[in-house]
Amino acid sequence: MKKAFLFSGFTLAIIVSSCNANYNTGSPIKRPYPRTTSSTSSASQTEREYSALIKTYKPETAEVLTDLLNDSSDSPKTSVTIENKSRCNMVITISGNNYFKKIPIGAGKIGSAMVLKNQNYNLSGRVCESVYQKTKFITSSYNIKLSN
Repeated sequence: MKKAFLFSGFTLAIIVSSCNANYNTGSPIKRPYPRTTSSTSSASQTEREYSALIKTYKPETAEVLTDLLNDSSDSPKTSVTIENKSRCNMVITISGNNYFKKIPIGAGKIGSAMVLKNQNYNLSGRVCESVYQKTKFITSSYNIKLSN
């Protein structure tokens, strides 16, 4: 009788522990809400950044045109011009030694900045769902055309 009682207790313990076991079936967890993709959130983040920057941005149009139209070889600065040929607004970041500037450029528009010559600059931004990133040693006026 004592053996039967121990056997049934042991069996009951195994059954209870197997009911509480957490089996990993390998199937993914399904979420009841839609998930946004990183490109969608990045595109909307770029659009929000563009909208905020465009309100306070001061273009350097006169200095850039002077650089492009006149021989400015003796000037310590030169122009960087970015043509946005895409259907999306974008923000280009130009950074270098003691230099950082974000330029909002509307779809089909041109943005520009004046930078010091003979330095490396990192140019980066997002064109719709594509990422643009380049390091360039700028010695004279530099022009980029970006499209999606």
